[in-house]
Amino acid sequence: MELEYLPRINELAKKSREVGLTDVEKQEQAELRKRYLADMRKSFEVELENTYIMEKDGTKHKLIKKS
Repeated sequence: MELEYLPRINELAKKSREVGLTDVEKQEQAELRKRYLADMRKSFEVELENTYIMEKDGTKHKLIKKS
């Protein structure tokens, strides 16, 4: 997963704590956070798709996605 925007998220967070953000920067920060969360959710979903539960008898069961 490419997180080329992560340094910008951190930069905006630091600036927010130190001096505050303009309205444009606040909007950019919100968009970057949404993108980051979407990427993290997708990564986690892929991880779960490749996860199996091993029973005591040695059989493996793939996780089933609940609706």
